[in-house]
Amino acid sequence: MKRSLLLLGFTVVIFMLFVSGCPKKVPPPPLPVDVKPPEPKIVEPVITPEPPKVEINLKTAYFNFNKYDLTGEAKATLTDNAKQLMDNPQIKVRLEGNCDERGTSSYNLSLGEKRARSAKDFLVKYGISGSRIETVSYGEERPVCPEHNENCWWRNRKVDFIITAK
Repeated sequence: MKRSLLLLGFTVVIFMLFVSGCPKKVPPPPLPVDVKPPEPKIVEPVITPEPPKVEINLKTAYFNFNKYDLTGEAKATLTDNAKQLMDNPQIKVRLEGNCDERGTSSYNLSLGEKRARSAKDFLVKYGISGSRIETVSYGEERPVCPEHNENCWWRNRKVDFIITAK
């Protein structure tokens, strides 16, 4: 009997230790009214944006008969082109000098080169690096208008801007 009492007492002590030894769960204190619980963090994938599409509209500069000096209209066109090139420093261009059909082939090749060079000089003075500009002359070899009249010849006396690198 002593043994039973002892065993019972020992069991009661162990039970009391387990029951009283477990911490009671206390609810967290309520948050103040003006404090919001933290928002869950959303991890979004890293996306590298594409460079913006370059919107550039380089126009053709036109010249008078047998001339390579810039008219007021040509200067206005070249100024607009220069502004666009300044805004897009990655762009490189080729200036293609053209002539009407009048004159010899060698004369027109020379005149086309002078027109392209005149346009390049204007752009360089504006602040465009000469390394971004190449020139070529096609003389009378690439007419946009094949008719034989002044209106058509005027359209062929020009410097075209061709983008070679973006």
